[in-house]
Amino acid sequence: MKQIDAGEPFDVFVSIPATMDQLFKTGKLIADSRTKVVRSGTGVEVRAGAPKPNISAVEAFKRALLNAKSIAYLRIGGVPELVERLGIADAIKSKVIIPDTDIVSELVAKGEVELGIAVITQILTTPGVELVAPLPSEIQYYVQFVAGVSANSKAPDAARALIKFLLGPTAVPVIKSQGMEPG
Repeated sequence: MKQIDAGEPFDVFVSIPATMDQLFKTGKLIADSRTKVVRSGTGVEVRAGAPKPNISAVEAFKRALLNAKSIAYLRIGGVPELVERLGIADAIKSKVIIPDTDIVSELVAKGEVELGIAVITQILTTPGVELVAPLPSEIQYYVQFVAGVSANSKAPDAARALIKFLLGPTAVPVIKSQGMEPG
């Protein structure tokens, strides 16, 4: 975003809807190029080699959080609202870390936090952490990623072709291998 705000040229940008909304609203992205490309579910992670708690059901997930020594998650992504809805926000408040930047997986990898809650793609692509499991289906939260073409693209047709490629049969297996789902 800093680069875009500084006026650096680009052709395609992919991010979460809130970020993309601002870029479409300000005309930095071509309005009709907005495309949902992937989504990633939320999961629980531990440091590589650490014991994995049972989170197979909502009650088991709650117990895992209550029993954890430390927990990290982002302010975005629905987790703060989830722990509130589950009625455990006050009980775990003293052991929760909510960083301002997306470093939850790094904190878990360094052993600074016992349990992390993050998008599965982040967990699968961060060295030093392991996916315990996705959140139970009843409380699963997906993070959508949207693509758009720069209003100043020198190759808008090629940019649109790239977005189309990301939705095609060649890219789908790669997307799935990274813990995401197409569209």
